[in-house]
Amino acid sequence: SSFQEMTNVTAVLEFRLLGFSSNPHCQILLFTVFLAIYILTILGNMIIISVVTLEPRLHSPMYKFLKNLSFLEVCYTTTIVPKMLANLLAKRKTISFAGCMAQLYYFISLGATECYLLSVMAYDRFLAVCEPLHYGVAMTAESYTRLAVGSWVTGGFTGFLPCLLVSRLHFCSYNLIDHFFCDISPLLKLSCSDTTVTEAVIFILSLLVLSSCFLLILASYLLIILSILKIPSASGKRITFSTCSSHLMVVAIYYGTMISMYVRPTYNLSSELNKAVSVLYTVVTPLLNPVIYSLRNKAFKKALEKIVVRH
Repeated sequence: SSFQEMTNVTAVLEFRLLGFSSNPHCQILLFTVFLAIYILTILGNMIIISVVTLEPRLHSPMYKFLKNLSFLEVCYTTTIVPKMLANLLAKRKTISFAGCMAQLYYFISLGATECYLLSVMAYDRFLAVCEPLHYGVAMTAESYTRLAVGSWVTGGFTGFLPCLLVSRLHFCSYNLIDHFFCDISPLLKLSCSDTTVTEAVIFILSLLVLSSCFLLILASYLLIILSILKIPSASGKRITFSTCSSHLMVVAIYYGTMISMYVRPTYNLSSELNKAVSVLYTVVTPLLNPVIYSLRNKAFKKALEKIVVRH
Protein backbone atom coordinates (compact mmCIF):
# COMPACT_ATOMS: atom_id res chain seq x y z
CA SER A 1 0.00 0.00 0.00
CA SER A 2 2.93 2.35 0.61
CA PHE A 3 3.89 1.84 -3.03
CA GLN A 4 0.30 2.68 -3.99
CA GLU A 5 0.52 5.88 -1.94
CA MET A 6 3.82 6.76 -3.60
CA THR A 7 2.36 6.42 -7.10
CA ASN A 8 -0.62 8.52 -6.04
CA VAL A 9 1.62 11.22 -4.65
CA THR A 10 3.76 11.53 -7.76
CA ALA A 11 0.79 11.30 -10.10
CA VAL A 12 0.51 15.04 -10.78
CA LEU A 13 2.75 16.04 -13.69
CA GLU A 14 0.42 18.77 -14.85
CA PHE A 15 -2.45 20.81 -13.46
CA ARG A 16 -5.71 21.75 -15.11
CA LEU A 17 -6.78 25.36 -14.66
CA LEU A 18 -10.53 25.78 -14.36
CA GLY A 19 -10.34 29.44 -15.40
CA PHE A 20 -13.51 31.50 -15.55
CA SER A 21 -16.48 29.88 -17.19
CA SER A 22 -17.28 26.81 -19.24
CA ASN A 23 -19.62 28.76 -21.51
CA PRO A 24 -17.85 29.08 -24.92
CA HIS A 25 -19.50 32.45 -25.76
CA CYS A 26 -18.45 33.79 -22.40
CA GLN A 27 -14.89 32.54 -22.98
CA ILE A 28 -14.63 34.26 -26.36
CA LEU A 29 -15.91 37.51 -24.85
CA LEU A 30 -13.39 37.28 -21.99
CA PHE A 31 -10.62 36.41 -24.46
CA THR A 32 -11.41 39.53 -26.51
CA VAL A 33 -11.59 41.83 -23.47
CA PHE A 34 -8.41 40.49 -21.84
CA LEU A 35 -6.48 40.50 -25.12
CA ALA A 36 -7.42 44.15 -25.71
CA ILE A 37 -6.36 45.10 -22.16
CA TYR A 38 -3.12 43.13 -22.51
CA ILE A 39 -2.19 44.84 -25.81
CA LEU A 40 -2.98 48.27 -24.33
CA THR A 41 -0.92 47.44 -21.23
CA ILE A 42 2.14 46.42 -23.26
CA LEU A 43 1.77 49.46 -25.56
CA GLY A 44 1.19 51.91 -22.71
CA ASN A 45 4.16 50.70 -20.70
CA MET A 46 6.41 50.53 -23.77
CA ILE A 47 5.47 54.15 -24.58
CA ILE A 48 6.54 55.19 -21.06
CA ILE A 49 9.84 53.31 -21.42
CA SER A 50 10.49 54.87 -24.85
CA VAL A 51 9.55 58.44 -23.87
CA VAL A 52 11.70 58.35 -20.73
CA THR A 53 14.61 56.90 -22.73
CA LEU A 54 14.33 59.37 -25.64
CA GLU A 55 13.67 62.59 -23.72
CA PRO A 56 16.83 63.88 -21.96
CA ARG A 57 14.77 66.07 -19.61
CA LEU A 58 13.16 62.92 -18.18
CA HIS A 59 16.50 61.35 -17.23
CA SER A 60 15.95 62.14 -13.54
CA PRO A 61 15.78 59.28 -10.99
CA MET A 62 12.00 59.73 -10.61
CA TYR A 63 11.41 58.90 -14.30
CA LYS A 64 14.07 56.19 -14.36
CA PHE A 65 12.22 54.48 -11.50
CA LEU A 66 9.02 54.89 -13.49
CA LYS A 67 10.74 53.16 -16.43
CA ASN A 68 11.62 50.26 -14.10
CA LEU A 69 8.02 50.11 -12.92
CA SER A 70 6.74 50.01 -16.50
CA PHE A 71 9.15 47.25 -17.45
CA LEU A 72 8.05 45.37 -14.35
CA GLU A 73 4.36 45.70 -15.29
CA VAL A 74 5.11 44.25 -18.75
CA CYS A 75 6.87 41.23 -17.18
CA TYR A 76 4.24 40.81 -14.47
CA THR A 77 1.23 40.79 -16.76
CA THR A 78 3.11 38.59 -19.29
CA THR A 79 3.68 35.99 -16.57
CA ILE A 80 -0.09 35.48 -16.29
CA VAL A 81 -2.07 36.80 -19.26
CA PRO A 82 -0.72 34.94 -22.38
CA LYS A 83 -1.25 31.54 -20.69
CA MET A 84 -4.68 32.65 -19.52
CA LEU A 85 -5.60 33.77 -23.07
CA ALA A 86 -4.40 30.46 -24.54
CA ASN A 87 -6.48 28.56 -21.97
CA LEU A 88 -9.60 30.57 -22.74
CA LEU A 89 -9.46 29.13 -26.27
CA ALA A 90 -8.11 25.67 -25.41
CA LYS A 91 -10.16 22.54 -24.87
CA ARG A 92 -7.72 21.13 -22.29
CA LYS A 93 -6.67 23.97 -20.03
CA THR A 94 -3.45 22.47 -18.69
CA ILE A 95 -0.17 23.74 -17.29
CA SER A 96 2.81 21.48 -16.51
CA PHE A 97 3.99 21.15 -12.91
CA ALA A 98 7.26 22.94 -13.81
CA GLY A 99 5.36 25.62 -15.75
CA CYS A 100 3.07 26.13 -12.77
CA MET A 101 5.99 26.54 -10.35
CA ALA A 102 7.75 28.93 -12.76
CA GLN A 103 4.59 31.02 -13.05
CA LEU A 104 4.21 31.07 -9.26
CA TYR A 105 7.85 32.11 -8.81
CA TYR A 106 7.73 34.99 -11.30
CA PHE A 107 4.36 36.11 -10.02
CA ILE A 108 5.60 36.33 -6.39
CA SER A 109 9.03 37.76 -7.28
CA LEU A 110 7.67 40.47 -9.56
CA GLY A 111 4.92 41.33 -7.06
CA ALA A 112 7.56 41.73 -4.33
CA THR A 113 9.81 43.75 -6.67
CA GLU A 114 6.89 46.10 -7.27
CA CYS A 115 6.53 46.57 -3.51
CA TYR A 116 10.20 47.47 -3.20
CA LEU A 117 10.17 49.75 -6.26
CA LEU A 118 7.14 51.66 -4.98
CA SER A 119 8.88 52.20 -1.62
CA VAL A 120 12.06 53.37 -3.33
CA MET A 121 9.99 55.78 -5.45
CA ALA A 122 8.34 57.12 -2.29
CA TYR A 123 11.81 57.64 -0.77
CA ASP A 124 12.86 59.48 -3.96
CA ARG A 125 9.79 61.78 -3.67
CA PHE A 126 10.55 62.33 0.03
CA LEU A 127 14.11 63.46 -0.79
CA ALA A 128 12.90 65.70 -3.63
CA VAL A 129 10.23 67.43 -1.52
CA CYS A 130 11.74 67.43 1.99
CA GLU A 131 15.47 67.66 1.22
CA PRO A 132 15.56 69.56 -2.11
CA LEU A 133 19.04 71.00 -1.48
CA HIS A 134 20.50 67.58 -0.68
CA TYR A 135 18.59 65.79 -3.42
CA GLY A 136 21.36 66.00 -6.03
CA VAL A 137 23.88 64.60 -3.54
CA ALA A 138 21.60 61.93 -2.04
CA MET A 139 20.06 60.66 -5.28
CA THR A 140 23.06 60.31 -7.60
CA ALA A 141 23.18 57.99 -10.60
CA GLU A 142 24.99 55.44 -8.38
CA SER A 143 22.39 55.53 -5.63
CA TYR A 144 19.57 55.28 -8.17
CA THR A 145 21.25 52.19 -9.67
CA ARG A 146 21.80 50.66 -6.23
CA LEU A 147 18.16 51.17 -5.25
CA ALA A 148 16.77 49.91 -8.58
CA VAL A 149 19.03 46.85 -8.77
CA GLY A 150 18.45 46.20 -5.06
CA SER A 151 14.67 46.15 -5.62
CA TRP A 152 14.95 43.62 -8.46
CA VAL A 153 17.44 41.34 -6.70
CA THR A 154 15.57 41.36 -3.38
CA GLY A 155 12.33 40.68 -5.27
CA GLY A 156 13.98 37.71 -6.97
CA PHE A 157 15.03 36.27 -3.62
CA THR A 158 11.62 36.89 -2.05
CA GLY A 159 9.92 34.54 -4.50
CA PHE A 160 12.34 31.72 -3.80
CA LEU A 161 11.13 30.43 -0.39
CA PRO A 162 7.34 30.36 -1.05
CA CYS A 163 7.97 28.64 -4.37
CA LEU A 164 10.30 26.07 -2.83
CA LEU A 165 7.75 25.29 -0.08
CA VAL A 166 4.85 24.92 -2.51
CA SER A 167 6.86 22.78 -4.95
CA ARG A 168 7.71 20.35 -2.13
CA LEU A 169 4.06 19.75 -1.20
CA HIS A 170 2.43 16.53 -2.37
CA PHE A 171 -0.31 16.76 -4.94
CA CYS A 172 -2.25 13.54 -5.19
CA SER A 173 -4.23 12.37 -8.19
CA TYR A 174 -6.65 15.35 -8.11
CA ASN A 175 -5.18 18.15 -10.19
CA LEU A 176 -7.89 20.78 -10.87
CA ILE A 177 -6.87 24.32 -9.88
CA ASP A 178 -9.94 26.49 -9.41
CA HIS A 179 -8.23 29.60 -10.78
CA PHE A 180 -6.86 31.04 -14.03
CA PHE A 181 -3.19 30.86 -12.98
CA CYS A 182 -0.96 29.13 -10.43
CA ASP A 183 -1.63 31.26 -7.37
CA ILE A 184 -0.66 30.30 -3.82
CA SER A 185 -4.06 29.73 -2.20
CA PRO A 186 -5.61 27.44 -4.86
CA LEU A 187 -2.40 25.34 -4.84
CA LEU A 188 -2.48 25.05 -1.04
CA LYS A 189 -6.14 24.03 -1.19
CA LEU A 190 -5.28 21.37 -3.76
CA SER A 191 -2.36 19.76 -1.91
CA CYS A 192 -2.87 16.54 0.04
CA SER A 193 0.05 17.37 2.40
CA ASP A 194 -0.29 19.21 5.67
CA THR A 195 0.10 22.83 4.54
CA THR A 196 0.12 24.48 8.00
CA VAL A 197 3.83 25.35 8.00
CA THR A 198 3.84 26.48 4.37
CA GLU A 199 0.78 28.68 4.98
CA ALA A 200 2.32 30.21 8.09
CA VAL A 201 5.68 30.93 6.41
CA ILE A 202 4.05 32.48 3.33
CA PHE A 203 1.66 34.52 5.47
CA ILE A 204 4.50 35.88 7.63
CA LEU A 205 6.68 36.59 4.59
CA SER A 206 3.95 38.45 2.69
CA LEU A 207 3.02 40.36 5.85
CA LEU A 208 6.68 41.35 6.36
CA VAL A 209 7.21 42.45 2.76
CA LEU A 210 3.91 44.31 2.43
CA SER A 211 3.95 45.96 5.85
CA SER A 212 7.61 47.03 5.78
CA CYS A 213 7.21 48.56 2.31
CA PHE A 214 3.89 50.10 3.27
CA LEU A 215 5.32 51.67 6.44
CA LEU A 216 8.24 53.12 4.46
CA ILE A 217 5.82 54.64 1.96
CA LEU A 218 3.54 55.90 4.73
CA ALA A 219 6.45 57.52 6.60
CA SER A 220 7.70 59.16 3.38
CA TYR A 221 4.27 60.58 2.62
CA LEU A 222 3.64 61.83 6.15
CA LEU A 223 6.91 63.78 5.94
CA ILE A 224 6.04 64.96 2.41
CA ILE A 225 2.60 66.18 3.58
CA LEU A 226 4.16 67.99 6.57
CA SER A 227 6.61 69.69 4.18
CA ILE A 228 3.84 70.66 1.77
CA LEU A 229 1.77 72.17 4.60
CA LYS A 230 4.69 74.50 5.39
CA ILE A 231 4.66 75.95 1.86
CA PRO A 232 2.99 79.37 2.14
CA SER A 233 1.28 79.66 -1.28
CA ALA A 234 -1.60 77.46 -2.42
CA SER A 235 -0.11 77.12 -5.91
CA GLY A 236 3.23 76.06 -4.41
CA LYS A 237 1.43 73.41 -2.35
CA ARG A 238 -0.41 72.20 -5.45
CA ILE A 239 2.69 72.04 -7.69
CA THR A 240 4.69 70.15 -5.06
CA PHE A 241 1.91 67.69 -4.40
CA SER A 242 1.32 67.10 -8.11
CA THR A 243 4.84 65.58 -8.39
CA CYS A 244 3.72 62.88 -5.93
CA SER A 245 0.07 62.37 -6.81
CA SER A 246 0.59 59.83 -9.62
CA HIS A 247 2.82 57.66 -7.45
CA LEU A 248 0.35 57.91 -4.58
CA MET A 249 -2.51 56.71 -6.79
CA VAL A 250 -0.49 53.74 -8.07
CA VAL A 251 0.44 52.84 -4.46
CA ALA A 252 -3.17 53.06 -3.29
CA ILE A 253 -4.42 50.77 -6.08
CA TYR A 254 -1.56 48.28 -5.68
CA TYR A 255 -1.75 48.00 -1.91
CA GLY A 256 -5.52 48.00 -1.86
CA THR A 257 -5.67 44.88 -4.00
CA MET A 258 -2.60 43.19 -2.50
CA ILE A 259 -3.65 43.59 1.12
CA SER A 260 -7.19 42.47 0.35
CA MET A 261 -5.67 39.39 -1.27
CA TYR A 262 -2.82 38.15 0.85
CA VAL A 263 -3.02 39.52 4.33
CA ARG A 264 -6.34 37.99 5.21
CA PRO A 265 -6.86 34.24 5.07
CA THR A 266 -8.07 33.56 1.52
CA TYR A 267 -9.09 30.02 2.28
CA ASN A 268 -12.66 30.87 3.26
CA LEU A 269 -13.11 33.16 0.25
CA SER A 270 -15.25 32.03 -2.65
CA SER A 271 -13.10 31.14 -5.64
CA GLU A 272 -15.16 33.45 -7.87
CA LEU A 273 -14.38 36.48 -5.71
CA ASN A 274 -10.78 35.34 -5.50
CA LYS A 275 -10.57 35.29 -9.31
CA ALA A 276 -12.24 38.69 -9.63
CA VAL A 277 -9.72 40.34 -7.28
CA SER A 278 -6.87 38.54 -9.07
CA VAL A 279 -8.02 39.90 -12.42
CA LEU A 280 -7.76 43.37 -10.89
CA TYR A 281 -4.09 43.14 -10.05
CA THR A 282 -2.85 40.84 -12.83
CA VAL A 283 -4.77 42.37 -15.74
CA VAL A 284 -6.19 45.79 -14.80
CA THR A 285 -3.57 47.40 -12.51
CA PRO A 286 -0.66 47.05 -15.00
CA LEU A 287 -2.76 49.06 -17.48
CA LEU A 288 -3.56 51.78 -14.92
CA ASN A 289 0.09 52.71 -14.35
CA PRO A 290 0.72 54.20 -17.81
CA VAL A 291 -2.74 55.77 -17.81
CA ILE A 292 -2.22 57.46 -14.43
CA TYR A 293 1.29 58.68 -15.22
CA SER A 294 0.58 59.92 -18.72
CA LEU A 295 -2.63 61.73 -17.75
CA ARG A 296 -1.47 63.31 -14.52
CA ASN A 297 2.11 64.17 -15.31
CA LYS A 298 2.69 67.44 -17.21
CA ALA A 299 6.40 66.87 -17.92
CA PHE A 300 5.65 63.43 -19.30
CA LYS A 301 2.80 64.73 -21.50
CA LYS A 302 5.05 67.49 -22.89
CA ALA A 303 7.83 65.00 -23.67
CA LEU A 304 5.38 62.66 -25.40
CA GLU A 305 3.98 65.49 -27.57
CA LYS A 306 7.52 66.58 -28.46
CA ILE A 307 8.48 63.06 -29.60
CA VAL A 308 5.25 62.64 -31.58
CA VAL A 309 5.77 65.97 -33.34
CA ARG A 310 9.42 65.14 -34.10
CA HIS A 311 8.48 61.89 -35.85
